[in-house]
Amino acid sequence: MDAQGRGRADDIDPADQWVLNPSTGEYELRLTPSAPQSGVPRPRRAAPAAAGARAAAGTSARSATAAPDTREMPGTLPGQRRRRGTPPEEDPLPGRRGGRSRPKPKKSAGKRILVWTGGTLAFLLVGVGTAGYLYYQHLNNNIQKISDDGASTGGFSKDRAINLLVIGTDKRTGAGNEKYGDSGSVGHADTTILLHVSKDRTNATAMSIPRDMIVDVPDCPTTQEDGTKDTIGGTNEVRFNTSLGQDGRTPSCTMRTVTELTGITPDHFMVADFNAVKTLSTAIGGVEVCLEKDIKDSKSKLDLTAGKHTIEGEQALAFLRTRYSVGLGSDLSRIELQQQFLSSMIRQMKSEDTLTDPTKVLDLAEAATSALSVDSKITDIKKLASLGQEVGKVKTKNITFTTVPVIDNTDGATVLPMPGKAEQLFETIRNDISLTEVKKQAKEKEAAKLKGTRADASEVRVNIYNGGAEAGSAQATLNWMQNDVGVTKSTQLGNADKTLSKTTLAYDPDQADQARKLADLMGLSASALKPAKGNSETTSQGLPAMVLTLGKDFKGAGVSLSATSAADLDVEKNTADKEKCAS
Repeated sequence: MDAQGRGRADDIDPADQWVLNPSTGEYELRLTPSAPQSGVPRPRRAAPAAAGARAAAGTSARSATAAPDTREMPGTLPGQRRRRGTPPEEDPLPGRRGGRSRPKPKKSAGKRILVWTGGTLAFLLVGVGTAGYLYYQHLNNNIQKISDDGASTGGFSKDRAINLLVIGTDKRTGAGNEKYGDSGSVGHADTTILLHVSKDRTNATAMSIPRDMIVDVPDCPTTQEDGTKDTIGGTNEVRFNTSLGQDGRTPSCTMRTVTELTGITPDHFMVADFNAVKTLSTAIGGVEVCLEKDIKDSKSKLDLTAGKHTIEGEQALAFLRTRYSVGLGSDLSRIELQQQFLSSMIRQMKSEDTLTDPTKVLDLAEAATSALSVDSKITDIKKLASLGQEVGKVKTKNITFTTVPVIDNTDGATVLPMPGKAEQLFETIRNDISLTEVKKQAKEKEAAKLKGTRADASEVRVNIYNGGAEAGSAQATLNWMQNDVGVTKSTQLGNADKTLSKTTLAYDPDQADQARKLADLMGLSASALKPAKGNSETTSQGLPAMVLTLGKDFKGAGVSLSATSAADLDVEKNTADKEKCAS
């Protein structure tokens, strides 16, 4: 790519400049130190006697043109002379002049795509790939970092699920954006998506959080732009979008609000403004969208006929801002447009047309690093690339978009989380349950727990604890068991040692028939049944007893709790591989 910048890259394939680092197992870009960046003076060749000066000059050239890691890799620094006195067969860098030349394998299309896709999905929800970040070190300086103020998990890891909070603000800074009105906006959380990537990387859920949903914003310790620390007091029953910008709140406040709402602590956040939408959609070469009807929106300035269109720049921003001309004209309708746009962008990003086009990848890298702000835990290029590689493992068909279920508030202008359904969705994500069918085999194995014989209700022995349900739930359940369903060998033992989000039934292997019977009576799902793991209890008569702990999901004695499988989850959802036309 450096050679391209100087007009002599006709025979250079940029993909071929990527090599595998055996120490890290990742692809890295290696540029020749004899080809400095434009504007950087080429160091003169040192005299043979000035060995130290020669080494210093070589180091300077490398630092001006390549990534910080300057370890030499086979096949990446052609054209240098073999050291004096070193026989060709002992040349430490085969491929240099005078040494044995290792034949270069021809890259297949599939392997070349793999080079480009190493980190392209990390930012997909705001339309950016990370593979291009490794091209030039100066991109590292483009990224704007914001402190997470201790609101995150401390960072993602490869051995657990990943939760990434993507925030689109309505800040009007940037050329031409003042025309959209509210030019003095502090930048609220106008579009917020919590991206959950499963632990096994087989699936991902992108959950949109409506900006006008009423939530409680907790107290937020923040680091202000001038570096000072301040704790901004929380407010109850306010719009979600005020979790950012209002009273000096930073993205860490939005992160804390999401945790308060869902029980999920994000690992990282990324923030994009209007400019990000315009530059990223242009860099990718446009995003294809589909309309069932003509749209002419005087507020967003979108003017498109029915059918398919490829949009970018100002037109892409207008599409994402449109709401009055689609659906019911609400913010929820706009969320549907946003999800359609992002799904299409994912398909475009994963296509061979994008992934094998060096120009698009490079433009995308420039646009992404300039347009996005990220938390301070992922401002390092390698950390971003690693995050991108983890998220990029998910297949497009297994990326599911959904929205927090809501009901209208009495004011007619805001919405509220829908009782039951919203918590059910949050719990599904907390428990790393897929909204697609990629875990079908695992679910079948889980469901096998409920296959087998059942004991009579009178033979079921169980101790009941309250582990997060409403006060009095354990006693109410005891009364129901003994008086209504015949589980007479049951005992209520008060509060559990810890709070659980989900009701559980712990049992020993020889109590499986009792567990199945109680699961039938209570409507417990297979996932609620847990092995006792040596914590067996006894009844007051000294007989072995199962342990039933009522969690926060408990809805009342006799009310079924079996509705947290992906198939039964009653929320609107669609996968990124499906094209959907706006109506």
